[in-house]
Amino acid sequence: MQTINSLSPYNPFYDPLLDDNPGTGINYAPSYWCDTAGEPPENDGPVTSDLDVDVAIIGGGFTGLATAMFLAQEHGINATVLEANQVGWGCTSRNGGQGHLVWGRLSRSQWVKRWGVEMARQLHDNTLQGFEIFQQLTEHPLIDCEPYGHGNLLIAHSKAALRGLKTESRLCNEILSYKTRVLNHAEVKSDYLDDRECKGAMLEPVGIAIHPLKLAYGYSNIARSSGAKVHPSSPVLEWKQKNNIHYLHTPGGIVRARSVAIATAGYTSANLHPLTAFRNMPIMANSVVTRILTDEEIAACKLNTHLLITDTRKLRHYYRFLPDKRLQIGTRSAISGKDAQNPKNLKVVQDAIARKFPILKGIETPWFWHGWMDISHDMMPRIIQPDPSQQIFYSQGYSGNGVSFSAYASFKLAELIAGKPGQKNDLPIFTSPLPKHALQPFRRLGQHLLYSYYKHYDKFR
Repeated sequence: MQTINSLSPYNPFYDPLLDDNPGTGINYAPSYWCDTAGEPPENDGPVTSDLDVDVAIIGGGFTGLATAMFLAQEHGINATVLEANQVGWGCTSRNGGQGHLVWGRLSRSQWVKRWGVEMARQLHDNTLQGFEIFQQLTEHPLIDCEPYGHGNLLIAHSKAALRGLKTESRLCNEILSYKTRVLNHAEVKSDYLDDRECKGAMLEPVGIAIHPLKLAYGYSNIARSSGAKVHPSSPVLEWKQKNNIHYLHTPGGIVRARSVAIATAGYTSANLHPLTAFRNMPIMANSVVTRILTDEEIAACKLNTHLLITDTRKLRHYYRFLPDKRLQIGTRSAISGKDAQNPKNLKVVQDAIARKFPILKGIETPWFWHGWMDISHDMMPRIIQPDPSQQIFYSQGYSGNGVSFSAYASFKLAELIAGKPGQKNDLPIFTSPLPKHALQPFRRLGQHLLYSYYKHYDKFR
């Protein structure tokens, strides 16, 4: 087992668009989740010799760990997880812990526009079925991930946004039989919170807030107790194939695998494998957690809920009132790794707190961190074997909504690897590979322009 004392210092400037791998044995980002998750789970230590395995999983976050867990428990297959740094090192320990009922980044009305009513209904039914898997895992007796706040509140930051939520709510209620409710500003203020930017909201009945790193620790413990191996500090530096065997070169030895699953999300190097090259655009999100709020501050902000909360901005804010009386809030700001620690990025989040809750202006934010999301070109994830002639599988493109989806994705990915695909595999997330991001290295120029436009749009619409 690897100990915390043997880890290399955290590198805040890592950029998956420019760097081939995220390092070897690097410590966690300084997130609130890492500081409150307790002792990391036991592991099998770095790879120290050549290994022969049936299934190798690259990436030890939500998807990699849960896939290993499902392979062992549902299919009797003992997988080997290869993680470059630590269990849950990437997106898993840096998100907002919001388990939404959503696959990817498209709204349900966008599903209808893109695929029609019938496919939108099938996708919605699929999200409900998939969410049940996530919910059951959050309630597992061996997973102490602090689930709470069932439901989801989508805050309209403008009158135009509220009109859009009313349209979306009608579609959910009338077309999908998913009972949402539109609240006016007074109802939000009275029953939930006094977000001063709020013009109204849409309340969804489904959603669960969790402690993300504790969830990952639970996945890891169950996977290993079921027969899987978890090797931290074991990045795949080179990948070769010969006679249907995959040769995964790590610093400590070559792992020879019959099947390989890729679960690296926003931390996927373009050079890892041709099947995943430029399939995700890494986009940074920044988060803070405040000091403990006083009772007077809680009363002034009318923080009467622990629900998941997201606003309707293009550069949206996701936030919630934590059980220990702190406020967590995140958004996008920095574009490149080299700019990640720029104080202006912290100011973006602090300014958002001040606008929404004026009494909290200037509040201390002891935790400030960032992480990379895997944004797919069409804003929809994939769970797929992209080339039927190769035993290579991936689940990626979560686009910032992987907390709950990763549980379902892992269940389905395990089915694919085991050669036992289940029902409903004719949906768009199963039937095509992730589309490529054309000219990806140059897209950040466009990202700068797009963020400038979104800031103007969010301010005046």
